[in-house]
Amino acid sequence: MTVTASKNDRVKPSWLIAYSLPGLPLAAMTLPLAVHLPPFYAVEIGLGWMITGIIFGAARFLDVFLDPVMGVLSDRTRTRWGRRRIWMVASIPIMCFASYLVFMPEPGVGAGYVVTSIIILFVGWTMLSIVHLAWGSELSGDYHERSRITASREGAYLIGMICVLLLPALIQAQGGDKFEQIASMGWFVILTLPLGVAIAVWAIPENPHHEPQHLPLGPALKAILTNRPLRYVLISDLIAGISGGIVATLFLPMVAFGLELPKEANWLLLVYFVMGALAIPPMVWLSRRLGKHQTFVLHCLANAIMIPCIFFLPKGEFVPALVLWTLLGLNMSVGPFLFRAIMADVADHDHVETGQARAGVYFALLALTNKLGYSCAIFFSYAVLAWIGFDGKGNNAPETISSMMLLYVVPPTLISLGIAIVMWRFPLDEAKQRELRRIIEERAAAQAEADAKRLSGAG
Repeated sequence: MTVTASKNDRVKPSWLIAYSLPGLPLAAMTLPLAVHLPPFYAVEIGLGWMITGIIFGAARFLDVFLDPVMGVLSDRTRTRWGRRRIWMVASIPIMCFASYLVFMPEPGVGAGYVVTSIIILFVGWTMLSIVHLAWGSELSGDYHERSRITASREGAYLIGMICVLLLPALIQAQGGDKFEQIASMGWFVILTLPLGVAIAVWAIPENPHHEPQHLPLGPALKAILTNRPLRYVLISDLIAGISGGIVATLFLPMVAFGLELPKEANWLLLVYFVMGALAIPPMVWLSRRLGKHQTFVLHCLANAIMIPCIFFLPKGEFVPALVLWTLLGLNMSVGPFLFRAIMADVADHDHVETGQARAGVYFALLALTNKLGYSCAIFFSYAVLAWIGFDGKGNNAPETISSMMLLYVVPPTLISLGIAIVMWRFPLDEAKQRELRRIIEERAAAQAEADAKRLSGAG
C-alpha cells in the first residue's frame, strides 16, 4: 500500500524547479566529458587514444579521492547560510574558469595543459555535485517524495544534455568546426551555472541542523562498514560505473563505424535523452507502486534485453537504430534518479545508528564508486582501442570493428544482469525506511525540546 507524504514532507513545486536548476550545467559537463571531449582531444588535438585514455581515466580516479573529502567537509560545515549552499556558491568561479580551459583549448595544447585544466574542473564539479545531492536528500524524509526530488534533478540533467547536443549541431549547421562546437558547450556551462545556483540557494532554505555529539573516527568508519544496505548500493554503483563508462566512451565510434551512421550519432543521443526526460513522470509513478529497488531491478533487466539488440541492427539504416534508442531512452532515466533516492534512505540507516546526519559522506561514497568504475572503464576502453589498432578517422578492418562492438555490448549486458541480481535482495523497503524516519524525527523533537529548556533556564 502506498502512503502519501505528509504536508511537511512534500516539497513545493517551486522548490523542485529551483533545486533542479544546477543540474543543467552539471549535465552540460557530464555528457561532453564522457562522450565528446575524449575523442576531441584524441583526434582533433592529436593526443592519441592511449594518452587521452590515461589522462581522462586518471583524472576521474583523482576525483575519487576528492568526493569523500567534500562529503565530510560539507557535513561538518557550520555557517549562518547553512552547510550546503555555501559550497555550491563557492564552486561557481572554479567551474567557470575550468570550463573555459577545458572546452576552449588552443589547437596543439599539450598533455600538461589538459591534465591541469581537468583537475581544476573536477575540484569545482565535486564541490557542486556532492553538496547538491546531499542537500536534496534533506529536503524531505518521505520514502517516495525523495524519488520525486531526485527525478526533478534528473529531468534538469536530461534537459541540459539535450541542450549541449543541440548546440554543436546548430554550430555545425552554420559551418562551425569541431573547436567551435566544443566551445559552445563550455559557454553553456559558464552562462547557466551562476544563474542556476543563485536561484536554488535564494529560493530554498536549509533545514535547521542540530549539532550532535562528536563521533570518533573509529565508530564513524565502523558504522559505514557495517551498513548492510550501503554494501548493496556501492557494489551495484561500482559496476554500473564500469558499464556507463564503456557505453559513453565508445558510443561515437560504435555509431560511426559499427552502425555506419556517423552523421546520426548526435541525433540518436538527442532522441535518447528526450525519451528519458519524457519517461520520468511515469517511472516515478511506477516506483510508487512497486517500490524503488524493485523498479530499479526491472530497469536493469530491460537493459540486459535491449542492449544486445544492437548486434541485429542493419548497417547504415537510421530508422531501426532510432527505434532501439527510443526504447533505451525510455528506460535510461530510471537508474540515476532511483539510485540517488535509495542512497538517501541508506543515509537514514546511518543516521539512526550513529546519531549523525552524514548525507554528504554517503553521497560522496556513491559518487566515489561510480567514478572509480568509470575511470577504469575509460582507461580500459581506450587501451583496447589502441591495442586493436582502431583508427578514429576510419580505415579499420572488419575484425577491428567487430572487436569494438563486442566491447560495447557484452560487458554492459552482463553488468545489468549482475546489478539486477544484487538489488533484488536489497534489504531496505518503504516500511523499514518509514520506521527509520520515525526514530530520527522523535530524536530531533526531543533534542529541540531539550535545547528550548536549556535556553529558558539560562534566561
